[in-house]
Amino acid sequence: MTNKLKKLLLIPSLLIAFSGVAAEQTGAQISISSDRQVGKLKDGVGIFEGNVEIVHGNRRITAERLEAHGGDTEGTVELIIATGAPAYFEEKQTDGTVMSASAEEVRYDVAKRFLTLNGEAEVTQAGQKVTAKSITYDMAQQLISAEKDENSTDRVHTILVPVENKKDNKGQP
Repeated sequence: MTNKLKKLLLIPSLLIAFSGVAAEQTGAQISISSDRQVGKLKDGVGIFEGNVEIVHGNRRITAERLEAHGGDTEGTVELIIATGAPAYFEEKQTDGTVMSASAEEVRYDVAKRFLTLNGEAEVTQAGQKVTAKSITYDMAQQLISAEKDENSTDRVHTILVPVENKKDNKGQP
């Protein structure tokens, strides 16, 4: 089998590393649907266009266009770039909450678990919400940074929801 044919067959499995470093994702089925799929074999890039949806374990991405850039190890993904009006990224957290992010461009560094959102960016988790022109979110460190567009009067906006204390059956916290 030629190297080009091997690489062509690996394009769908290129997203195997979409699982990142989370153990619960390993071995989970990957479902990719789109109107068009193209592989840039020489560059190790998979391109998915039109109504893109990727579901893998507890992660889901939807976009109009998505690029999956291969890593140094064959069959792995280093960077995912999703674009749309907007593109969405969501992940169910270990505590059961869902972290969702949306923007005109969503970049996800798989190994570092780092999101970069540009253009009408929004991150929501456990009822808390941050909106800005751009947001970076280090998911591993739980560190978020948001900035306004320097040419706009719109500012960063955060909504915090009070956390209710859970009480036992005797009314005690």
